[in-house]
Amino acid sequence: MNPSAMTSPALDRGALSDFRALAGRIDGNGPRYTSYPTADRFRNGPDLSLYHDALEACRADAPAPLSLYLHIPFCENICYYCGCNKIITRDHGRSARYVSYLGREMALVAGRLGARRQVLQSHWGGGTPTFLNPEEMRRVMALLNAHFTLAADGEHSIEIDPRRVDQARMALLAELGFNRVSLGVQDFDPEVQQAIHRIQPYEETRAVVDAARALGFRSVSLDLIYGLPHQTAARFGRTIEQVLALRPDRLSVYSYAHLPHVFKPQRRIDENALPAAGEKLDILVSTIERLTAEGYVYIGMDHFALPDDDLAVAQREGRLQRNFQGYSTHAGYDQVGLGISAIGAIAGRYVQNARTLDEYYGALDQGRLPLARGVAMTADDHLRREIIGDLMCNGVLDIAAIGTRHGIDFNQTFAAELAELDRLSADGLVRCEPGHITVTPLGRLLVRRVAMVFDRYLRDDAARPVDNGARAANDGAQPIRIVPRYSRVV
Repeated sequence: MNPSAMTSPALDRGALSDFRALAGRIDGNGPRYTSYPTADRFRNGPDLSLYHDALEACRADAPAPLSLYLHIPFCENICYYCGCNKIITRDHGRSARYVSYLGREMALVAGRLGARRQVLQSHWGGGTPTFLNPEEMRRVMALLNAHFTLAADGEHSIEIDPRRVDQARMALLAELGFNRVSLGVQDFDPEVQQAIHRIQPYEETRAVVDAARALGFRSVSLDLIYGLPHQTAARFGRTIEQVLALRPDRLSVYSYAHLPHVFKPQRRIDENALPAAGEKLDILVSTIERLTAEGYVYIGMDHFALPDDDLAVAQREGRLQRNFQGYSTHAGYDQVGLGISAIGAIAGRYVQNARTLDEYYGALDQGRLPLARGVAMTADDHLRREIIGDLMCNGVLDIAAIGTRHGIDFNQTFAAELAELDRLSADGLVRCEPGHITVTPLGRLLVRRVAMVFDRYLRDDAARPVDNGARAANDGAQPIRIVPRYSRVV
């Protein structure tokens, strides 16, 4: 494999110009491919054997390290744009009970895994994980350390709301072992903040970033959203300048998808204030131009990183991967999900927990794991996941290597896919050469469209009617014309 295909530090103006022209005529729904099969393909039902078999298979693979995702659903205030699985409350007594049940789930999972497993990558998401008070955070970390071994040299990250932390809380996070923080920003423009019900002054965010630097956190990441009410390329550009002054190690620039029929809080957003499609595209292109001009590497999808960040290094070395947190340097390990709606990827099975507190508590009260749905991967799923991962992460598909590893004749197995790639090649998204498929700089901007070629489920859907409105409501699908919508993994 040639790992240099997706490693250029800046996208050239030609690619961005072509993207602007091409994006206007490419339309449809496409997954983010944080998993394959995507989350909308998981099957409902409390078939605990799926999770039990997965954990038993993972147990047999000991002492391989794990990844771990922990979901804290509580938020004090509602942000109108948000599509995450969350619970809006100011009653902090509710989190005390939740912490207790997290401990029960950890015990059940760890019991089936057997010997204490090392966790090389952990992430607390939400909701707002810092909704937990300091003692609750200490309790959760103590429970994790009782059942797992969090590697001292691993990546341990947490999402934080800059409006809900101070210097003392940042010091606590460092003390607990977190070495990476992700801060929600969305936009610094006061009118935009008012429209989305999230008032967050720049100085407040800067104080948290400065604290993270002073405390020695290895990475600071900021989340932005474009396509929100009152945004224009010029106004969002001012936010980008303020972000650049903070110089975060990583940036995620998500696209907002307005789905008020799915996410009720979005009904409070004035649709007339949303930027038109052309303006939204201008925001995206100008943002990419500005960030790459300042030295940020366009990792792909909605991710940017400084050249010395682990993501950028992994991309240069051809070992970048994807999991439910997006691009990752440690996605190849089994991932345990804890808390409501959390997703695990274990031994070729995907499993997702119940989405409500009542269902979650009810299952654990019965002494069983709170599984709501999942799917066991087939041999074809494994093959296509590898192909999609190579294209999205490293930009090169080694046809001979894939064929050898999976015992297939690639050209014969994927004849229909190669014919479709020829059409994308004519659009300049890929180069199809003997033995390799390479994603071009333009293709990097529409890499989901390239990956979709190898999605058998989408191909099967095309043969029968499908409710695109319902599919768009799932975690895995959203319009690809303006890149992805804002969403977490849950």
